[in-house]
Amino acid sequence: MGLSKTERKLRIRRRIRKVSFGTEARPRLSVFRSNKEIYVQLIDDNKGVTLAAASSRDKGVDAKGSKSDVATAVGKAIAEKALKLGVDTVAFDRGGNLYHGRVKSLAEGAREAGLKF
Repeated sequence: MGLSKTERKLRIRRRIRKVSFGTEARPRLSVFRSNKEIYVQLIDDNKGVTLAAASSRDKGVDAKGSKSDVATAVGKAIAEKALKLGVDTVAFDRGGNLYHGRVKSLAEGAREAGLKF
């Protein structure tokens, strides 16, 4: 019998977190995807603090269109916040999700707005 979906995702998440580490100069861009919403944080793992966060529930995010369109808007929002903090490069942490669909749209939106990873 194989792994359940949640066990598999947890294994992938642990494998990603072994190599993805955020510093003040290059924070970790952590993505959490629920069924309806998508959340993203810039995390400094040295201090254990969140530098900035954005989600599809924020008032400033244009939440119209498909979930992928909303994810792109969230990516642009976090990139704007990061650039205000003086951060232009990040370590991408997809949180155990596959790099396609909403996670990919969020990453592309962040890249369009000026983040490098």
